[in-house]
Amino acid sequence: MGRHAKWQVLLILPFLGLLYPPLYATDSPELFGFPFFYWYQLAWVFLAAGLCALSFLLLKREREAYEHRREQLSADPDGGSR
Repeated sequence: MGRHAKWQVLLILPFLGLLYPPLYATDSPELFGFPFFYWYQLAWVFLAAGLCALSFLLLKREREAYEHRREQLSADPDGGSR
């Protein structure tokens, strides 16, 4: 796996959660009068948005840390050893 693959795995979860409709194609339990089939899919819309945001923030933090380390190494080419 690549350097960023650990966070990109989060983006597979919505796909897996909706992959096989017979698992969630039921009427019960209902939520506010909506059958399970509909509110389960709607819940994944919000979960997927949250997972995308989380993945983005984690990748951004990792990229910033990588660039910070790279700047430190370019400022001190011998690694600080004397």
